[in-house]
Amino acid sequence: MHDPNHEPGRPHSGEHAHSHEHAHSHSHSGEHAHSHEHAHSHSHSGEHAHSPVREPLARGVGGVLFFDCFSGVAGDMTIAALLDLGVPRGVLGAALAGLELGGYRTVIDHASKSGIVGTSFEVLVDTPQPERSYGEIDRMLAVAKLDERTRSLARAIFLRLGEAEASVHRMPLLDVHFHEVGAVDAIVDIVGAAAALAYLDAEVVCSPLPMGRGFVHARHGILPLPAPATVSCLRGVPTYGVALEAELVTPTGAAIVATAASRFSSWPELVPERVGFGAGKANFPDRPNLLRIVHGRAPSESGSVAPFALLEANIDDMTGELAGHAITALVAAGAVDAWAQPITMKKGRPALVLSALARREDADRIAEVLLRETTSLGVRRIDVQRRELGRRMVTVDTRFGAIPLKVSGEGEPTMLRAKPELDACAAAAVKHGVPLRLVVEAATLAWAASRS
Repeated sequence: MHDPNHEPGRPHSGEHAHSHEHAHSHSHSGEHAHSHEHAHSHSHSGEHAHSPVREPLARGVGGVLFFDCFSGVAGDMTIAALLDLGVPRGVLGAALAGLELGGYRTVIDHASKSGIVGTSFEVLVDTPQPERSYGEIDRMLAVAKLDERTRSLARAIFLRLGEAEASVHRMPLLDVHFHEVGAVDAIVDIVGAAAALAYLDAEVVCSPLPMGRGFVHARHGILPLPAPATVSCLRGVPTYGVALEAELVTPTGAAIVATAASRFSSWPELVPERVGFGAGKANFPDRPNLLRIVHGRAPSESGSVAPFALLEANIDDMTGELAGHAITALVAAGAVDAWAQPITMKKGRPALVLSALARREDADRIAEVLLRETTSLGVRRIDVQRRELGRRMVTVDTRFGAIPLKVSGEGEPTMLRAKPELDACAAAAVKHGVPLRLVVEAATLAWAASRS
C-alpha cells in the first residue's frame, strides 16, 4: 500500500527515494524518538552563525497564521517553519515525550535556499519499527500524555489521512496500515505540528496548493503525482498545477493544512509580524524549496471589513445539474460563497443568476472558473466590502471521535458561536451508525464544556 506518510523525496516505507521530490522529509529515513528529543541540541552544530535564535513566541499568541505554500507543503517542513517562526523547541519535545514511541531521534538544523536561511527538520531511525494501523495509532494518541487541544487536532489530522488511504484502497478505516518508517514519520510530524499550532492558538489560513506531476514507485507499484491519498486529503481545498516533475504536496502535509486551515486565500488581509521558513532538501529549478509561515494580525482583533468582489452572470441555457456543479467548482476554487437565483429574462425566458463572492485578489481566478463551468459568455464584477468576524478552527473529542468546529465572534460575547464541520460530522455519523444530529449535538456540547 502507498505509504500515506511519505514526505517528498523520502523513501516510501524504506523502499525508494524520490530524487526529484521535495526531500522535505527525505531525511526522515527514520523515525523520531521522544526519548532522544534532547538530541535536538546535539544536532544544531550545523546551524549558521549568522542565524541567531529569535525570541520565542508566547503561548496563546493568537492572530493569523498564514501558510504560504509556494513550493507545496509537507509534515517536516511544517514543523521546521513553525520552529523557525518562534515556537519553542520544548513544545515539540514535550509533545513527542508524551508518546509511547521510541527508536528514533530528531535533527533540527538550518538550510539556505536561494539565499534564504530556513530551519530544517528530519527524523533518523535507530531501531526497526513495526507496521501500525490507523486504529493502533488513534488509540496511541487517545492515551498519550498530550494536552487536549494537541490530542484533538492530531487525531483529527490522522483521521483525515486515514480516511484518504481507506478511500484509495477501498478498505475499512481501522485496517489502514502505515508502513514502518512512514508511520513514525507521520506520527511525529502530525503530533509535532498539532502541538505547535495548539501552542500558538491562531487562525490558520493557507494559500492554494501547487500540484506537481510525474510518477513515483511505492510498495504496490507506480503511483501518479500528486499521490492518490494527497488528492483525497484535499477535498474542498483549492489547488493549481505547476510544470514541475516533483511531489510538492505530500499526504501528511495535505492532511495537516486541510484539517487545520479555516480558509484558503492567495494572501489574506494581514498585518505581518513575524515570518518563519521551513526548508526541504531538494533543489528545484524554478522556486526555492521552502514553506513560508507568516504570523500577523487582522486589522481588528474581533473582525475586519475586508475587500471582496461579487461576480455574477445571467444564464438562460444551462440545466440545474450544471448550475449545481458550477457552484461546487466555484467554492472548491476558493470562492467564499456561491449561489443561484431564479430570474425571468427578456421574452419571458426563465433563467438563473449565478453568483460568487470572492476576495479581490482571487476574483480573476474565480471569474475564469465561472466562465469555464457555465455557458455564460461574460461575467460582471462589483467590488464590495464584507464585515467579517474573526474565526478559527478547534477540534473537540466526542464519543464519536474527534470533530472540528469553526469558532467565530471571539471577543464579542453576543456574537460568539461554534459550528461543527458538517462533513466530519456526517462521516462520524456513518461510521457509528447514528443520526447526524447526534454527532452535531455532541460536538457542540463538547465545545461548550471546554469553555467552562
